[in-house]
Amino acid sequence: MYATKNIFISHHHKDDKSVTDFTNLLAGKNYNIRNSSIRVNEKNKERLEKKQIPRKTLERLLSMKMRWAGTVVVLIGSKTHSREWVNWEIEQAAQQGKRILGVFMHGGKDVNIPENLDKYGDGLVGWNSAKIIAGLEGEDVGWCNSSGEQRSPVNNVKRVVCQ
Repeated sequence: MYATKNIFISHHHKDDKSVTDFTNLLAGKNYNIRNSSIRVNEKNKERLEKKQIPRKTLERLLSMKMRWAGTVVVLIGSKTHSREWVNWEIEQAAQQGKRILGVFMHGGKDVNIPENLDKYGDGLVGWNSAKIIAGLEGEDVGWCNSSGEQRSPVNNVKRVVCQ
């Protein structure tokens, strides 16, 4: 039996449905997660597109939500690599000493991997509940490419959290 895990799911807001799919995938394996990431509703979407929310406010909010999480999961879809906020969240997670796990969504390709995931990530897996759960439990799940084959990490740096 697993405990409930607090995670932050970094994703492109157009992939919000995949966040729900991800949660349901793990719930189907009796693995409970609590996600602190921001989901964009219609009201917030309009405010974001019109840039009515100051960047510093968003950074502060995202940092607080990420601090609460033990692991940051990065969902990789077709546009993830081009999202400034996803790269910012990955860098912020690294600065906070969080475990960072990339997960290919269905259709995600190697060219969609965010630059900062290669720099700071702890592993990258496909849409496979057993591998994802192992990664969330802190196991070394390695790095795979979008076809599920093992690959070497771009940066093999082990981070140590100060005590």
